[in-house]
Amino acid sequence: MKDELKNTLINPDWAKHGYIQVYTGNGKGKTTASLGLAMRALGRNWKVLIVMFTKGGDDYGELNSFRNLSPAIAENLTIVQAGLDRIVYRNNKCEADLAEINKGWELAKKAIQNDEYNLIILDEANIAIDLGFIELEEMLDVLNNKPQDMEIVLTGRNAKAEIVDIAHLVSEINPIKHYWDTGVTARKGIEY
Repeated sequence: MKDELKNTLINPDWAKHGYIQVYTGNGKGKTTASLGLAMRALGRNWKVLIVMFTKGGDDYGELNSFRNLSPAIAENLTIVQAGLDRIVYRNNKCEADLAEINKGWELAKKAIQNDEYNLIILDEANIAIDLGFIELEEMLDVLNNKPQDMEIVLTGRNAKAEIVDIAHLVSEINPIKHYWDTGVTARKGIEY
């Protein structure tokens, strides 16, 4: 028994440990990567929560796809939109944005504290923090006190250094070339 405990401490079961992942940078693909991870987790019968900060409205291809999942998979997925039906920038943010984001953040905090999911994706949380809708210190406190087995993903540009420091995996997606630079606008099925 003593040797078994020693082996567990030296070589814990990393497959059961939950990590903090951050997908940031100015390139395309941060949300796309996190949603791919959600599909992978759902395929393994994980309970998944996706909170989409700063994203309201109904015109997202991923929402259409998730609505059409098989009932057995769909019962493990919860999606919460915590934003208005528009893009939020520093110069157009308003109290209504704050109210929507706060609703989503309160739900996410409760889900984390109650250990309700295996994977929680906080889509555009970095943006919500950067714009001052979610307090950085509060996010750090929640992340530092998450259940040990829970995986949490934060997406969005401008990830704060403090978030990057506590994360276990950070992917910075940088644009090398983008068709937007030639005037191509967002396309259904690709960007949304």
